[in-house]
Amino acid sequence: MRRTMLFLPGNNPNMVMNGGVLGADSIIFDLEDAVAPDQKDAARELVRCALEMLDFGGCEIIVRINALDTPYWKEDLEAMIPLKPDVIMPTKVSGAAYIHELEAKMAEEEEKNGIEIGRTRIIPLLETTLGIENAFEIARSTKRMAALYLGAEDLTADLRCRRTKEGNEIAYARGRLVCAARAAGIDAYDTPFTDVEDLAGLKKDAELARGLGYTGKAVISPRHVDIVNAVFSPSKEDVAYARDVFAAMEEAKEQGKGAVSLRGKMIDAPIVERARQVLEAAAQIGGMLDE
Repeated sequence: MRRTMLFLPGNNPNMVMNGGVLGADSIIFDLEDAVAPDQKDAARELVRCALEMLDFGGCEIIVRINALDTPYWKEDLEAMIPLKPDVIMPTKVSGAAYIHELEAKMAEEEEKNGIEIGRTRIIPLLETTLGIENAFEIARSTKRMAALYLGAEDLTADLRCRRTKEGNEIAYARGRLVCAARAAGIDAYDTPFTDVEDLAGLKKDAELARGLGYTGKAVISPRHVDIVNAVFSPSKEDVAYARDVFAAMEEAKEQGKGAVSLRGKMIDAPIVERARQVLEAAAQIGGMLDE
């Protein structure tokens, strides 16, 4: 289960080496914003060595590459695809054509290295107004698509507005992206909360994202991992209620009842589906169903 995606600067040896013990479900090796132009080659080499030599403890491996309008992205893919990362994260994705160009290069590198075509998946970073408006088109553009991810910092610059903790300025983008992702049958990931010290604000922001339907949230600090993991995990109460839903449905079936109520509320198909999702998430996290 992917609840947290932790960014690790590709040119920071200490963070790269410790990525697997920081508690995140996924780690993003960043070759883009965190790396200055004169350090791109060094970052690629550091990440390459890390992926070849280190055990990241079952964390999903994501590599954020440079945008397709830069001279770096092809070299990023040529260096990373042979290492079989789980996901490539392209930046500033504006439409399906962007994904098709990226996918063609990924397939070329997979074939060159004897790797199954389509093995590495894609989570595009939507961080422009055009990308947000084309979210559904992007979500359906390839079978490699694993999720959509909202990037609010560049988006607010494109919107010509100020980025705030409250996030009112990205309310439309959050809603549009999560609807597009769910309509396409894929996951949606929320933008990081950028104040490292404001843990209460982080929790509130994460709870908002979960309430909107997001699967999880990107984070830029290891300090944020545990809080976001907790927010996007079902609680013991959630699991207990989900179990009660299925028990009530089974009892109704045995008694030949066409309708069933639980705690004074009728149980219908959406409630059963939410209960299924809770139990599935708890099973993926591990241990919760045994408590």
